[in-house]
Amino acid sequence: MQTMKFFIDTHDAKQGTFPVGLTPEQFKGFFEKYLQACEIEGVIVLKTHLAYADDRAFCFTMAPDAEAVRRAHERVGLPFDSISEVQTATPGDTFFQPQTA
Repeated sequence: MQTMKFFIDTHDAKQGTFPVGLTPEQFKGFFEKYLQACEIEGVIVLKTHLAYADDRAFCFTMAPDAEAVRRAHERVGLPFDSISEVQTATPGDTFFQPQTA
């Protein structure tokens, strides 16, 4: 079984990595293609946060590595500004870890 990690990547029209004026209807068509690309690359889309008014997006994915996320985006012609491996920080993740003696 392959180890998966969490990633957040960012897109911004000011950087040329997000379409200006994208509508929810246009995003729906694009997103279907993106999901197919992710499946090919072994990337699982957990959430995508969109700021339509600001022409920005933030993708939260699970993948073996950042390169798989980059390849999935490349397959649909959408580069990203940055990508970061992240950890979740819910109370269960952060505060309720088993204590070692």
